[in-house]
Amino acid sequence: MKAIELTSVTKRFGDIVAVNDASLDVEKGEMYGLVGPDGAGKTTIIRMLCGITPPSSGKLAVLGYDVVKEPEEVKKRIGYLSQRFSLYEDLTVDENIEFFAEIHGVRDYRTRRNELLEFTRLTPFRERLADKLSGGMKQKLALACTLIHTPEVLFLDEPTTGVDPVSRRDFWKVLSSLLKTGITILMTTPYLDEAERSSRVALVNEGRILMADTPQKLKGVMKGVIIEVVCSHIRKSFALLRTFGPVKEVQAFGDRLNIVVEDAERDMKQVVSYLKSHGVDVLNWRLISPSLENVFISLLSEQRAPYESEVTIS
Repeated sequence: MKAIELTSVTKRFGDIVAVNDASLDVEKGEMYGLVGPDGAGKTTIIRMLCGITPPSSGKLAVLGYDVVKEPEEVKKRIGYLSQRFSLYEDLTVDENIEFFAEIHGVRDYRTRRNELLEFTRLTPFRERLADKLSGGMKQKLALACTLIHTPEVLFLDEPTTGVDPVSRRDFWKVLSSLLKTGITILMTTPYLDEAERSSRVALVNEGRILMADTPQKLKGVMKGVIIEVVCSHIRKSFALLRTFGPVKEVQAFGDRLNIVVEDAERDMKQVVSYLKSHGVDVLNWRLISPSLENVFISLLSEQRAPYESEVTIS
């Protein structure tokens, strides 16, 4: 039995198709990532699996229970951390966890609360008001509240968005430890570096699952080789190379370009010469391994999605 199953699921809001014929399955004990830009349909998928939003068609199951027909059985077994998880800022850390324990009908919660405070390293702050916590600490408290009833499946909707890099790293340490307990995690994220920590990833855009597999196998679908180029005029070079024959694809990442070519040595000679003829100096270039971001942008480009290659989602 799979922990999570979506079979040909579609969700419409009037004329808008938020999720379009999506199918995926998640194994027990797996961390599975849904990745895509804003508006891709990631949150809608999570909300349907939690029983918050009904599907227009298709079937959703969690731990073998039909989400539409057996919502209460599902809700007893899941935890959901939304993008805007509501902590009570006038309550302390302890009081917030106690409140959510009562909501979930957990009577003897004190031992579990102490375990979660230790687990999230919030024990020294248990008497502090939630309003006085940092952004990262609030997220860890929200996670503790979500885990108080010991769910078997955890849904995380962009849990580290807006959190500083240090807090993001701490949050991921907590998630890594959590996986050792056997819990199943389905998370959405706009950060492709985070997605690479998942055992499997689904790349989502405009409500469709473009591709789903392990991060390593997804990287293997890139056609050609990727060259990282550092040059004197990034934007000018980007515009020039978009229509230059040997370059199959060009992506801009800050102060450097990633270009896709068939043969590194042969094609880079032409690229360097072409740019130089237009007043651009290539300062350095190197062959690099494809990232999930390269793969995702490439897939979107192939499908002619309304998505600019010079704008990344992480």
